[in-house]
Amino acid sequence: MRTATRGLLTVSICAALGLAACSSEQAAPPAPPAPTAADATALVERINSESRAEQPEATSAAWLAQTYINDDSARVAAKSSERGLTRLKGYLEEARTFVDMELPTDTARNLHLLRLSTSMPPPTDPAKLSELAQLSTKLDGMYGSGTYCSDPQNPTTCRQIGPLSDVLANPDSTYEQQLEAWAGWHSIAVPMREPYARFAQLLNEGASGMGFKDAGQMWRSGYDMDADAFKAETDRLWGQVQPLYEQLHCYTRNKLVEKYGERGAVDGKLPAHLMGNLWQQDWSNLWPILEPYAGAGSLDVSAALRAQRDAIYAAEVAKLGAAPSVNALVEAGRNADRSVAEAMTRRAEEFYVQLGMPKLPESFWSNAQLLKPRDRDVVCHASAWDMNMEGDVRIKMCIQPTEEEFTTIYHELGHVYYYLAYNELPPMFQSGAHDGFHEAIGDTIVLSMTPDYLASIDLVEAPQQSREAVINAQMRQALSKVAFMPFGLMIDRWRWGVFDGSITEANFNSAWWEMKAQYQGVAPASARGEEFFDPGAKYHVPGNTPYTRYFLSHILQFQFYKALCDAAGHTGPLYTCSFAGNAEAGRRFWAMLQQGQRQPWQQTMKELTGGEQMDASAVLEYFEPLQGWLKEQNAGQSCGWK
Repeated sequence: MRTATRGLLTVSICAALGLAACSSEQAAPPAPPAPTAADATALVERINSESRAEQPEATSAAWLAQTYINDDSARVAAKSSERGLTRLKGYLEEARTFVDMELPTDTARNLHLLRLSTSMPPPTDPAKLSELAQLSTKLDGMYGSGTYCSDPQNPTTCRQIGPLSDVLANPDSTYEQQLEAWAGWHSIAVPMREPYARFAQLLNEGASGMGFKDAGQMWRSGYDMDADAFKAETDRLWGQVQPLYEQLHCYTRNKLVEKYGERGAVDGKLPAHLMGNLWQQDWSNLWPILEPYAGAGSLDVSAALRAQRDAIYAAEVAKLGAAPSVNALVEAGRNADRSVAEAMTRRAEEFYVQLGMPKLPESFWSNAQLLKPRDRDVVCHASAWDMNMEGDVRIKMCIQPTEEEFTTIYHELGHVYYYLAYNELPPMFQSGAHDGFHEAIGDTIVLSMTPDYLASIDLVEAPQQSREAVINAQMRQALSKVAFMPFGLMIDRWRWGVFDGSITEANFNSAWWEMKAQYQGVAPASARGEEFFDPGAKYHVPGNTPYTRYFLSHILQFQFYKALCDAAGHTGPLYTCSFAGNAEAGRRFWAMLQQGQRQPWQQTMKELTGGEQMDASAVLEYFEPLQGWLKEQNAGQSCGWK
């Protein structure tokens, strides 16, 4: 009956329209026109236009989720992320039309970058896409609100990452106090284990739908080179710097054994909780026991910053008169914290401005989070934000008056100035030449913070010109720069294993510690079984931020630094160079930043350094005095680890 009715309806419509060729069987619709290069260019223009329009809402939702952690902000961020992933999925489906088509250079690069534009590839199933977005927000929030309570029945014993990190940073903390703080923070990651396993499955499903073997191969494909070739390249770079790291490791282990006896090493490896840092990625807090020559060089930047903060506090208290209330004293302390945090940030801004770069917009100072709020949970992990691709730039930190935080501000402003430099480009080109470039910008500036520079801004005394002072200065740099390198490599090696299936949920934790042993020569004081999920104690794992970029940045920053020192006309040992205030160095640096990702990184590299390859030779040149000294100190020692 239904079939007959449909046929009669077709005939009556055809008769009414007077169509000569009409019959009870409709003619097949004409084939759509073949796609053209012009269609591809039009798609790219639409994607860029829509991306710029959507940026403010997406970043605002993410900002709120990290600076106002609660169920409401998490829900808003998850839905925003879901919409963004859905749009991306649609763009990718449209872009498949133009695969293997000869296209204009900019159009082809836009579509190539589109395919690699997220570390969270969306599954094709809408329900799974929604689940992925929700898991991403959930894991981020779990990290940000992570709290360890030594007595769950007593809220006064509860501590978040800041106070726990302070225990490890304090040279007066006992072995037992450090162990408790380290294990306490790692306990917050245990509930992440199951959601992370599911999250990784969904990432792989999204990557597979885009034509990759797994999410790891997708991540490794974002470097203008074959994914396997990129992995081999990171091996080559690590091979260049590994001997220097092994000498630093040997010296550090010997000093720990001197202080802690047999508890200062674990089968030749460094005990994880004794390294002054929750993840052993920065050993600067071990300075009191690793300082080569006591007092040589007077480089205690943290003490100078704390003194500035205390002076501001004393002035605030003096304004209160006799017998101020507790609340008034607390507010005075808060004002002092805020004042020193802003002063540290303005000092960092000054370095960039003196190179010829613009001042930060006024909106930066009103919108950035420089202190941890007292009334809510936030993600204190430092980050830089481009809210609208039009100059609304911010950083998010919980600044303390320490050397580590001071240099972190210079690092984060490197991201901010990259944003400002390439904001005029189409959105698909608004990124670093590769992600390691983005991380290297601010750290290139940090290398220019020589003892002479620090003295010029009244943070240290005028530096001594002695071999002892040089070794001290180099050691301070090595404890952050060299110590970090194997950690920067192993995070993604672990995730690549999770993605390709060689690491399963059943051995998440054992594989983690095997890699920490292999690359860092670090071990826990006692066994960490599969009841733990220690990878989740590092923000970038639950936050799904690829990490090899940080390893690359620690190579690139020395290359960039050497190139800028050459541009500034520096003569003498590389480690003595500061290009602060040099107009030519600033011009070349800004020109590189303005390129964004519009061309392969090899070309951008060549324009600044003259070469097209990442290379660690500048690292070795910089640390040549220290490496020779370490070999002398380690002579006759049994270095290395199982």
